[in-house]
Amino acid sequence: MTCKQFAVIGNPIEQSRSPELHHAFAAKMGIELQYHKRFAELDAFEDSVRSFFAEGGMGMNVTVPFKERAFVMCDERTTRANIAKAVNTLYMQDGKLVGDNTDGQGLVAAIQALGWNLNKAKVLIIGAGGATRGVIYPLAQAGVIQIDIANRTLSRAEQLVDDLVTEVPNCTLKACTLEAMSGHYDIVINATSASLSGDALVLPDSLNFNYAYEMAYGKVSSFLEQAKLRGAQSAEGFGMLVGQAIESFRIWNGVEPVLTDFLSLE
Repeated sequence: MTCKQFAVIGNPIEQSRSPELHHAFAAKMGIELQYHKRFAELDAFEDSVRSFFAEGGMGMNVTVPFKERAFVMCDERTTRANIAKAVNTLYMQDGKLVGDNTDGQGLVAAIQALGWNLNKAKVLIIGAGGATRGVIYPLAQAGVIQIDIANRTLSRAEQLVDDLVTEVPNCTLKACTLEAMSGHYDIVINATSASLSGDALVLPDSLNFNYAYEMAYGKVSSFLEQAKLRGAQSAEGFGMLVGQAIESFRIWNGVEPVLTDFLSLE
């Protein structure tokens, strides 16, 4: 029997840890598969995807800068992909290319694995880019009742609220500027790269929270440093990386590894 083939496609792609994660999942679950990195030139992404599946590929993850293009080229998309307007997981079904987005579910799974309660939680997300768009629906599905989106440019956060408000009827969405962040939240999530770059992200003294989650991982984050100084429990984004990979693995293979079994890989 031919070994099932999977891949992650991107540009650049060297940094991807997806093969390591999926091979670890497969070993744990007793599944034989091969998962490799696939580099695509900027003008050859769609052709590379089609070639992979034409050659018998079973599933493909998509990373930067191709998630929006993957969304466009799909024949069918899941609800969470349509809301995110981006696709990071591809597979064939009845001869059609189907796109999903597992990033938001990865975040939810990571937070739940930490024991932080999302049911009826009040959440602040810093940043109004694609990362934020992709996690709002899964957070609402997990029971979050209020999500405030803070962004340097208020109009961008307001546009995101307008786009998604009807998709999460049981969750209140609000927009504010970074300077206007205040009050108490159960969880604050940093979805920007500001605290990893030279751009310092300053949390106002009027902002209080119990938990802090940094979507990025692997580098010292000023966001997490500030959270720790306030006595908040905090975590960086490796759990989210594992969580989104597990969700892709489940879609393709029908079995779901336990997230906490793989956090030691960090």
